[in-house]
Amino acid sequence: MRTVAKEHVAQPDDGESIDALLRRIIGEYREMPGLCLTAPQAQRLWHLDAAMCDCILAILVDQGFLIRTNRGLYVRRE
Repeated sequence: MRTVAKEHVAQPDDGESIDALLRRIIGEYREMPGLCLTAPQAQRLWHLDAAMCDCILAILVDQGFLIRTNRGLYVRRE
């Protein structure tokens, strides 16, 4: 399993901390049951560059909150 250390991830451009960004994304997945996004869709929704988005999604997968489907969709693990 791939592990991404939060301290090695660049800060989002708007100054939001990694922890705050993770909390916001987790909150959105909890508020919208059935939310499924590709990495490019997540990048646009949360206004992240590709590298930041990939790191955030990897953290959430590593934590077991999200899974990545065979079609490349990130969905909440039930």
